[in-house]
Amino acid sequence: MSKVLYYLVLKPLSYLPYGILYATSRVLAFVFYYLIPYRKKVVLHNLQNSFPDKSNDEINVICRNFYCHLCDLIVESIKLFSISDAQIRQRFVVNNPEILEPYFEADQSIIIVGGHYNNWEMLAAGIDQQAPHDTVALYSKLSDAFFDGKMKSSRGAFGLRMVTTKDSFAYFKEAHEVPRMTIFGADQSPTYSKSVHWTTFLNQDTAVALGTERFAKKYDLPVVYGAINKIKRGHYTLDISVLCNNPSETADGEITERHTRKLEEQILNQPEYWLWTHKRWKRKR
Repeated sequence: MSKVLYYLVLKPLSYLPYGILYATSRVLAFVFYYLIPYRKKVVLHNLQNSFPDKSNDEINVICRNFYCHLCDLIVESIKLFSISDAQIRQRFVVNNPEILEPYFEADQSIIIVGGHYNNWEMLAAGIDQQAPHDTVALYSKLSDAFFDGKMKSSRGAFGLRMVTTKDSFAYFKEAHEVPRMTIFGADQSPTYSKSVHWTTFLNQDTAVALGTERFAKKYDLPVVYGAINKIKRGHYTLDISVLCNNPSETADGEITERHTRKLEEQILNQPEYWLWTHKRWKRKR
């Protein structure tokens, strides 16, 4: 069934021009918001708890805008199944890649951390062409083996390597000839089996996974933050800022606090671009 869906629906759709895909996105947004609400209770619950000072009207505006953005993400992700190198370079631009050059010239591998904000799939497809380092992304393997393979091939079409979180410990022990930049998404709700850092995030008691910080400290890897910005439909930029050059000298939780505050700042500025359908606060102390 997965192959049928991919070859008869998703792959053909990916060849359609953006204008038609965005018209489809508008229809999907109407369906998901009004007709067959997709996790709408989760979205509203998350927004109300995150912005207790906002009125119901303000919350509903953010919610509607979020569904419009979410459906744009869906069609933009489908487009990645056939997007060209030239198209991805035009639609995803790293504004300040020069920040990475000193690390690369010093043969220094680094970590870049961010969240599920704006189009992270576009980042995966477009970052390797613009970064001096070899780029690697840690990800959770999909239960469907066929779609897991297709997702890896679309994200890695232009150079990115995908490594499952299960294989992350072995990956960091590998020898490498070219310095690497490893991508961490640090805003998912951690399982109860994982050690976490507790903090206040969007007005709520929040558990944050310590993976970014622990690998940075263990292997003495500088950490930078990648802020994805939406310029207009289908066009994104990445701004890189240095979070920590000497991770082994930081206090426990310090790196985690720094990248959490960076993400929070983005969300507070434009909340509709974060992934509100995720049950971020399901883990309690």
